[in-house]
Amino acid sequence: SSGINAEYGRVDIINSTLGKALGGACGGYTTGPKEVIEILRQRSRPYLFSNTMPPAVVGAALKVFELLTESSELPELVARNTMHFRSRMMEAGFTLSGTEHPIVPVMLYDAALASSIADELLKKGIYVIGFSFPVVPKGLARIRVQMSGGHTIEQIDRCVDAFIEVGKQKGII
Repeated sequence: SSGINAEYGRVDIINSTLGKALGGACGGYTTGPKEVIEILRQRSRPYLFSNTMPPAVVGAALKVFELLTESSELPELVARNTMHFRSRMMEAGFTLSGTEHPIVPVMLYDAALASSIADELLKKGIYVIGFSFPVVPKGLARIRVQMSGGHTIEQIDRCVDAFIEVGKQKGII
């Protein structure tokens, strides 16, 4: 979230995470004018009761920002991998949530089925997690697949092929 200065049309405060977009790091940050940051340091309960981020996480996040500033190659690769996975899965008959995001929910709607399919995929060397209530609403169980720029097309195809095999065994496609 951010605070927009209507008078000058600029962002005064940026608050963000260092989560999935930066490779699964932890923590987050707030940037803004020195005076605002000082007030937050003195008054923000989450800040007062939190630990500092590990130096390795800070270093990795800084490197990611550096790489993203220098080139759009990595985000473009993630987008290509995501499009490849999504198109193959939809062609196979799976229902996916969302459109372009690299975290791809494969909708199964049944908690036991999502868990069972995740277990079968693990036996095939594909590590995915089944999500069900209370993590997602009842009746919206799913398996979450996360694409990255580190995946090759061959790995993605192996993943999709495993989904197809298990999906046919379970009678969902």
